Parts: sequence; C-alpha cells; structure tokens
Amino acid sequence: MKITRISPPQAYPLRHAVLRPHQSLEACKYPADFEKDSFHLGAFIGESLISVASFYQEDHPKIVGTPLFRLRGMATLPDYRNQGAGAALIREAEKILEARDASGWWCNARTTVSQYYEKMGMEAVGEVFEIVPIGPHRLMKKAVAR
Repeated sequence: MKITRISPPQAYPLRHAVLRPHQSLEACKYPADFEKDSFHLGAFIGESLISVASFYQEDHPKIVGTPLFRLRGMATLPDYRNQGAGAALIREAEKILEARDASGWWCNARTTVSQYYEKMGMEAVGEVFEIVPIGPHRLMKKAVAR
C-alpha cells in the first residue's frame, strides 16, 4: 500500500461512492478543497485508489488550540476496510500536521465510525448531533504529538 498526496478531483469519486451515494457528485466537492493550506491523501494498492482523506485548516469554537485542521471526506472502499488504509492515511496526515505546527485536528465523525476514531486516539466532544441528510455525528478531536 502506498500513501501519497492526491488532488481534490481524485478524491471525488471515492467520496461519492462511499460517503454520499444518494447525493450528486457535486455534494462531494467541499468549499475548502483548493485552499492553500488544504491537503488530500490517498492510499493506493497498485494503481487503484482505495482510501482518501482530506484536511483543511479550520478552527472549531469547542476546541482549544490553533492552528487546527479538520478532517473531511475520509472514505475507504468496502472491499479494503480493516486492512489499515485509513490508519496509514491518518499517520501520514499527522506527520504533515506536526511539520506545520498544528495544535490538533478534528472531525465530525458519523456515529457508526466514532469507535474507529477513538482507537486512533481521538476523543468525543459534546453530544451527538444530526447532519441532514447524512445522519448522526459526533465532534471528535486529537492533539498533534510534539
């Protein structure tokens, strides 16, 4: 498995297939995709992109520290889950975040995967909330190791 930076458009088909299959491809394009501080990572097996994660510099009012980065659009093809692709993406992202002197990162995790993020050292903040039309989520955070 190879982890590398990818362009936002490379992430769109996987985001669509895994995260938003009942929405348009346009719903998988995030406003900050092309911001200068944003970065996108992909996990490849051979030439096949099997997992993606995008990070955006974005503070959160419930999380202390600056700068913070937000994880969005993390998705792994179903046939490749539980093989370490997501964890490998996070490890690489944390190296990048450390090099950028980020204080931490956060995400709005679907409740169905919040335990996955807890295994990676994240902690939940506040109560479960709804993102329409996607479903229930938890705000989760993690400090960047120094």
